[in-house]
Amino acid sequence: MRKTAISFALCAMLLVLGFPADAQQPAKVPRIGYLVGASLSTNAARIEAFRHGLRELSYVEGKNIIIDWRSAEGKFDRLPALAAELVSLKVDVIVTAGPTPTRAAKEATNKIAIVMAQDPDPVGSGFVASLARPGGNITGLATLAPELSGKQLELLKEIIPKLSRVAVLGTSTVPGNVQTVREIELAADALKVKIQYLNVPGPKDIETAFQAARKAHAEAALVLASTVFNSYRTEVIDLSVKSQLPAIFYSAEYAELGGLMAYATSYVDLYRRVATYVDKILKGTRPADLPVEQPTKFELIINLKAAKQIGLTIPPNVLARADKVIK
Repeated sequence: MRKTAISFALCAMLLVLGFPADAQQPAKVPRIGYLVGASLSTNAARIEAFRHGLRELSYVEGKNIIIDWRSAEGKFDRLPALAAELVSLKVDVIVTAGPTPTRAAKEATNKIAIVMAQDPDPVGSGFVASLARPGGNITGLATLAPELSGKQLELLKEIIPKLSRVAVLGTSTVPGNVQTVREIELAADALKVKIQYLNVPGPKDIETAFQAARKAHAEAALVLASTVFNSYRTEVIDLSVKSQLPAIFYSAEYAELGGLMAYATSYVDLYRRVATYVDKILKGTRPADLPVEQPTKFELIINLKAAKQIGLTIPPNVLARADKVIK
């Protein structure tokens, strides 16, 4: 009887030892929160770039990683509640698609890692202590939008040599907006161009801004990065054409949708690179130890269809420098 009991105990022990460790305790599937102010469809190309970056690192949504998508659908006052919702889900990382979602996430948590997919001025916005040493729970990628704005004005002057007055459309509450306008003013002084800044705090103000630009005899428009414009790209493009205002935009999507010209950081490239931050954080690296990276890929896109609509001829030397010409 005693031998039987001992044999049974040994068998039971061997059976337990025979099970792999992961069968005893299933591995936790990482959870990512994705927070955006505009609709997901508006950001489809950027989202696909993010997914592509994850796949390159062997993460497949629904298999070995979970992504909780949260969009304010252009109603930015919803962002704080959506950020709080992601915190309540105990996600491992929150990816923010722009400075306004980053602000909401920052106010919702100082513990969960936050990765900025894009920000014009992370230090000036108060998100990080410095680019090299973020110092908190936020890191990610910068866009260099303020630095590029002077070049955008130069391009407008190249395609319209007699340019003397430009309407600058922006949203004053967007982090980095003040610095961007300052850079444009410096470039305007050098180019002898007068600037008319028009604040667009909400969608209802877009048409009013274009009307004001035409009333003031603006000869071109420079459209700054804004969550408002990002959510209403088609309306902004249509109004620029209707107003016969040659416009330069801050991202490629505008030119691809019918806008005249875009000179900007490649946002698709930024969103693909976000995946590397997520991977490092999931593997244990602290956000504070991950320097904020600057863009490495820039693009000039010109839409000749839009140029024809407003009766503008793009100089050959500008066309020759374009990364993409839409005919």
